[in-house]
Formats: sequence, structure tokens, C-alpha cells
Amino acid sequence: MPKAENAPGYTPTEAYTQADWDEVSDNPPLTEAELASARSGPHGMPPEMAETFLKHTGRPKDAAKAVPVSLRVPPDVLAAYKARGPGWQTRMNKALAAGLRPETEVAGVKRTNREDNRRERSAPSPKRRTSR
Repeated sequence: MPKAENAPGYTPTEAYTQADWDEVSDNPPLTEAELASARSGPHGMPPEMAETFLKHTGRPKDAAKAVPVSLRVPPDVLAAYKARGPGWQTRMNKALAAGLRPETEVAGVKRTNREDNRRERSAPSPKRRTSR
């Protein structure tokens, strides 16, 4: 417990005035029992005040949490995605998901395979067929 002569003196700031300092300067020092029962942070606050400190802010956590991986990508491919601006990781993720087999579902959305799309495009259309 600091002695009264070791207590800090008034230093003028914008945060408090001499009157503020004088108002609290005659408060009695805390007893050992008060110090022992003191709680730090929100646990030592009234419930209404603690609720504000304990409330989580920001956007809610995503249910389908992404897994961090290390992936080697050619520099020109990465530069092309980044050149299109913010959201490049999302666009890259969609491109990767589009390369899955058709029967594979990601987050409940069926993806198409690029090879299947190519096969469909390379098949002769009914208009092109010639009779033999």
C-alpha cells in the first residue's frame, strides 16, 4: 500500500481539472480486505456496465470456416487476380470451386467442372450435323 507522501500529485491535463483532483484527494486509502476482494476488468464492474465490455462486436463468425493453406501460384496468375482489385481472394476461391467435379457440392452449391463444359461445347450441335 503506497504511503500518502508517495501518492502522485496533481498534473494539469485536459482529462481532469484541479477541482476534480481536490474532490477525490481526501478519499481514504483502500484496506487490505478491499484490495483482496477487488476484481479487474468487467468482473469488478456493475452488471450493466460489464455487459457492454463483454459484448462481442463485429460481424458474426462464418459457419464454414476457411482452412489456411500454403499454395504456390504462378506470379502472373496472382498479379492478374490482384490487379482486378479488392476481393481477389474470393474470386480465386470461386475459380477453384468451379473446377470441382459436378457431383461435388461445396456449401450446398453444386459446382460444374470446366472439362464437362468443354466437352459440351466441343460436341457437334444439331445445326452443324450434316446428313450422310
